[in-house]
Amino acid sequence: MAFFKVLSGAWPVARQAASGDLTALDGSAWSERSARLRPRIEGAEVHKSICPYCAVGCGQDVFVKDGRILDIEGDEDSPVSRGRLCPKGAATFQLVTGSHRLQHVLYRRPHGTSWERIPLEKAMEMVARRVKSARDATWEDKDEKGHRVQRTLGIAHLGGATLDNEENYLLKKLYTALGIVQVENQARI
Repeated sequence: MAFFKVLSGAWPVARQAASGDLTALDGSAWSERSARLRPRIEGAEVHKSICPYCAVGCGQDVFVKDGRILDIEGDEDSPVSRGRLCPKGAATFQLVTGSHRLQHVLYRRPHGTSWERIPLEKAMEMVARRVKSARDATWEDKDEKGHRVQRTLGIAHLGGATLDNEENYLLKKLYTALGIVQVENQARI
């Protein structure tokens, strides 16, 4: 009998049989280590978001702790998806945190014959400078009839089908603030 007590304390199946826990859903399946485990999202802030992949707009909960994304799951409160995500939506965590995510871009200088790697931050700065210079060079306060237009025709935008309504709304606000009037979406073309 002493042997069985020793065995039941060390071996989960023996603990399960000794306690009558046939489904192993109770304490008989736990070890000291599993009793100490905590959920990785414990203590995290939950931020509501929308899946970026398609126009359905499934809700997502983004769990953030100490400035880092810990997990992304379906939002149970979303009337669109009720906590469910397709395989692409369920993989959003890897999209934003994966080590495979590019941190550089390929850039070919004007009249260059080869590509060079530059940091993503530098590329974003280059784009911002070019948008500003194109806007400044093509800015129109008034049209040929003297009407006040405050616009630029030197920049246009063509959106894609993966942008959701919220993103399109924010992009349109940005373009309007920049004076860009040529805004289109591939869904209409």
